[in-house]
Amino acid sequence: MSGESMTLRALHGRRALITGAGSGIGASIADAYAAAGARLFLADRDEESLDIVRERLERNGTTVSTVVVDVADRDRTRAMVEQCVSDLGGVDVLVNSAGTVTESPFVEMEVDMWEQMIAVDLTSVFLCCRWAAPHMVKQGAGRIINIASQLGIKGGVGLVHYSAAKAGVIGLTKALAREMAPHGVLVNAIAPGPIETPLLGGVDTGWKEAMRAALPLGRFGYVEEVSPTAVLLASDPGGNLYVGQVLGPNSGDVMP
Repeated sequence: MSGESMTLRALHGRRALITGAGSGIGASIADAYAAAGARLFLADRDEESLDIVRERLERNGTTVSTVVVDVADRDRTRAMVEQCVSDLGGVDVLVNSAGTVTESPFVEMEVDMWEQMIAVDLTSVFLCCRWAAPHMVKQGAGRIINIASQLGIKGGVGLVHYSAAKAGVIGLTKALAREMAPHGVLVNAIAPGPIETPLLGGVDTGWKEAMRAALPLGRFGYVEEVSPTAVLLASDPGGNLYVGQVLGPNSGDVMP
């Protein structure tokens, strides 16, 4: 069987919920999952961006449902998961890709900035996992893929809040993986390095130039270079032995 044929059937019929699907890595994962045969439930806080992704996928024949949601809201995330189960008949794959990034020297960082980052980049992951996991346990199978960052491993100047949130995502992933694996639910994380996405627009230009120069690969990545990892982790048999792992498409920035 050719590699292309294997990719095309890798997620055939899988029911996937993807947050942050309106742009960046989340949108690219939606495209890759559609190409691999998944049925999609897409969530984002930006309705216009989400509609663009949905319309593009539907033109190519993919079954898509969408919801506009603030992933830091416990009640709305619970309703989101229940709507996914209702629309698709269940949930086989959860991808937590929603996130934000801001920048501030630590000694100037407002508490509100810290709290907002933790809510969007960490608490939202807990909430989505909390509501989706019982459905996966009940059916005896599932995949949860959390989008972290290499800065959750190494830290970043001016990004203490972001680094802490992403380190939390990594810790959550490892602990949850130990609890869920006996139930057939595999939990893993992807920790990309700097990726050319709209999120980088909020980061200082000088920081980006210095980071590019320091990377062994000499460049930032592109979203289409991250999404195949999400396909691998969701696939059978390709992802069957990954439990609590943190995969790093990061241009060589972190080599654990």
